[in-house]
Amino acid sequence: MSQFVKLNPEQLKELREVNPMMMSYNVEFAEVTGGTFWKAYTPGQIAGTEEFHVTPTSEGIAAMYKDLMQVYAPIDLYSEKLRSLAKEFGPVWVRVSGTWATKTYYDFDGTTGGKAPEGYLNVLTKEQWIGVLDFVKAIGAKLIVSVANCPGLHSAEEPWHPAEAEKLFSLSKEYGVPINAAEFANEPNMMEDTGFPKGYTPEHYRRDQDLFFGWLRANYPDCLCVGPSTTGGDNVTFGKGGDGKSGGVEQLVNSCGCADLMEGTKEPLDVFSYHYYNGISERLASVMPAGHWQAEEANSEPYLATALNFARTYAPMRDKYCPGGEMWVTESGDAGGGGDTWASTYLDVLRTLNELGGFASITNGVIFHNTLASSDYGFLAREVFDPRPNYFAVLLWNRLMGSTVYDSGEAIREGAHVFAHSRKDGKDGVVYLIINNSLTEATTVELPKEAQRYTLAGENGKVRSTVMTLNDKPLVLGEGNALPEMKPVIQEAGCVELAPGTCTFLVM
Repeated sequence: MSQFVKLNPEQLKELREVNPMMMSYNVEFAEVTGGTFWKAYTPGQIAGTEEFHVTPTSEGIAAMYKDLMQVYAPIDLYSEKLRSLAKEFGPVWVRVSGTWATKTYYDFDGTTGGKAPEGYLNVLTKEQWIGVLDFVKAIGAKLIVSVANCPGLHSAEEPWHPAEAEKLFSLSKEYGVPINAAEFANEPNMMEDTGFPKGYTPEHYRRDQDLFFGWLRANYPDCLCVGPSTTGGDNVTFGKGGDGKSGGVEQLVNSCGCADLMEGTKEPLDVFSYHYYNGISERLASVMPAGHWQAEEANSEPYLATALNFARTYAPMRDKYCPGGEMWVTESGDAGGGGDTWASTYLDVLRTLNELGGFASITNGVIFHNTLASSDYGFLAREVFDPRPNYFAVLLWNRLMGSTVYDSGEAIREGAHVFAHSRKDGKDGVVYLIINNSLTEATTVELPKEAQRYTLAGENGKVRSTVMTLNDKPLVLGEGNALPEMKPVIQEAGCVELAPGTCTFLVM
């Protein structure tokens, strides 16, 4: 059914102010060091013309990884193209973490010869870390990390100690690019899969997080303590669920909830964090079918509601364990397992912009998109750094949407996901974001006055296109990797039809 939206900017009620760096991103530790990461989809799989299927083996999920992963060289953080495109976002947080961070040895004196010591899986060189620091400085960002917590550092019964963390923090400080925030390990609720010491329990985690945050406050007091960065569990639906199951990774590995990791801890959080993925990608769908969404569902109300349900679930936990603090989604994406086949297409823009608008309407914090330039969910294509549709979508968000959030006055429904913010340019007025997630019906919007209109769509009307258009003009890099002009069209007062499957910013 087609929808009608009447905009009343003069009657908007202010909800909150949100962090101006709300849109941020991850650079995985695996990218920095080089190593295995998710094998890229084929062009046919991305277009939806070629089926992606993996048959589970009797040897379990680990045996499947050989067909799902490939080895990549370290990311070139000195690339002028990468730096230029990243800087266009404006000030952001850069999170260097991931499961690899938990098991990485910091070889800053060059003694390992590139071979990880016993109990570690990866090696970070001094040159690689300075590359991270140079990148963060060059784009004017702030840096958040997580630290090692693996058998090479200590046993479960032996308390965590800062021998490795000190290397990372002291070098960063000495280099003039201090670490601004830190989490204790990554996704600690999946202890077996994360790489913690054998026999590690939530009790051990609570002990060690307190030790880390205590050490941090004593030695690097300006660094924010962020946690617990859990993923799945806590009665949130990861994927479609069904049969009383959440559809998440807890079906495959032993996991615990946020309360198990936080209840009784002595060192308070400065920021509360969790991870959100809409589900499981095609790469892992054969072993977690309840966690996977089909492409035909990626515009649906249940699918788009997932991110908002996560935020509503974790907001009370934030209030309990970090009262008055911000809530950060320190990993966010369409699907765990490197992203769905359509993650690099326009179809995922509907989810991305809905997540940003919905999160800001619920709470204040930062969303770290996974990733800047890795796998299929990256803003930029790996190695070549060509922008994907999501890159241009969040670029427009950062350029147009201010930090004051208003109640749009419109209930979220198919065809009309309406969000309202102040203008980013500081001028009086308001910016509306209207997502018409119906792929069959247009949405009619009544404008009380003239507006600047930016309408995003898949090229040639195809939602799975790898090229997005702005007001019917393709968004692609020009000569010398120059960004395309991203200019609005003037929309006169009165009624305007927003085509199916489009996202529109209206600046008044």
